[in-house]
Amino acid sequence: MTEVVESAASKRLKRVALTMLTFLLMILMCLPGLWVVLSAFRPNREILAKPPIWVPETLTLDNFGKIFGWGTEQVAIPVGSYFANSLIIALTSTVIALLIGMAGGYAFARYRFRGKGSLFLGFMLFRAVPGIALSLPVFMIWSRLGLIDTKAGLIIVYVSLNVPFTLWLIDGFFRQIPLSLSEAAQVDGCTRWQAFWKIEFPLARSGIAAAGVFAFLTSWNEFALASQLTRSTDSKTLPVGLLDFTAQFTIDWAGMCAMAVIIIIPALVLTFIVQKHLIAGLTFGGVKG
Repeated sequence: MTEVVESAASKRLKRVALTMLTFLLMILMCLPGLWVVLSAFRPNREILAKPPIWVPETLTLDNFGKIFGWGTEQVAIPVGSYFANSLIIALTSTVIALLIGMAGGYAFARYRFRGKGSLFLGFMLFRAVPGIALSLPVFMIWSRLGLIDTKAGLIIVYVSLNVPFTLWLIDGFFRQIPLSLSEAAQVDGCTRWQAFWKIEFPLARSGIAAAGVFAFLTSWNEFALASQLTRSTDSKTLPVGLLDFTAQFTIDWAGMCAMAVIIIIPALVLTFIVQKHLIAGLTFGGVKG
């Protein structure tokens, strides 16, 4: 009996220690983000103070007013144009990648054809290549095609980056849906297209939402390729616009942090809106009946 009690106490102690360790690691991971958010509401002199001021002495919205041109002190950075460019490029590339991923994922999950395994492996190997490694060849090809400094050029790049991941993720969700459901719907009079939209698509909706969120965040936050392929206000995205706060000898850390917060907010809002589908999508198929 004593051994059982000691074993239970030991397991409880290990669980508490693991929880505390996880909590401390999460705090360490969140500290840089918290510092950026706090710096967005502090004056530049307080950010650059030595020794550093860990607890903000004053909180202000002047940094946001400055980059949007609301106050007396302004910066010549077209944040509105950068935001619109990011939104157009991220949404368009996400929608196109989802449509291609749905079609390809369904085909890989439901049909048999020659070279299926090799083609699928090829998609996955392409996704394994880091985006920065593609910057030089993409730049050379895009310059010949006249796609440098255009939204279309960046959208094509992001679609090609997102399609392998969305295809792989959506393929996994369609494989979890029994084929007998679609066959039963066709026996009852549905066409293959109707069976897909009325039976299979609603069941895979959570997985498609999860793929959409990841594709959007990839396009929204990407910097390396965007910095190489954009030049002017007409195509620059928000992450690239952060470079506008750097000068030869100075960096406007307060304005940069304020713009970073603007970049973070849409991603948080989107994740909050689809969190129910996102959680369901990430856990779908994890529990077998």
